[in-house]
Amino acid sequence: MKTTIEIADSLLEAARQVAGREKTTVKALVEEGLRKVIGDRAQGRGFKLRRAAFKGAGLQPQVAGASWEQLRDLIYEGHGA
Repeated sequence: MKTTIEIADSLLEAARQVAGREKTTVKALVEEGLRKVIGDRAQGRGFKLRRAAFKGAGLQPQVAGASWEQLRDLIYEGHGA
């Protein structure tokens, strides 16, 4: 089926470069991308939060039992809030 879509110039240029490197067409890249997105959504895969842990010993003792309000006050302490 033939259709028309609007794509940002920079995205289209990047797609053309990838297509050239991979010896394929922009059409093939668009179809591959659509298949991937449709497949991911059909399987319920959506946003996945990246692991953003830091080295350390966990919560500091002074905030271990703190309420959200107490934590918020500590976060904004000295910042005019």
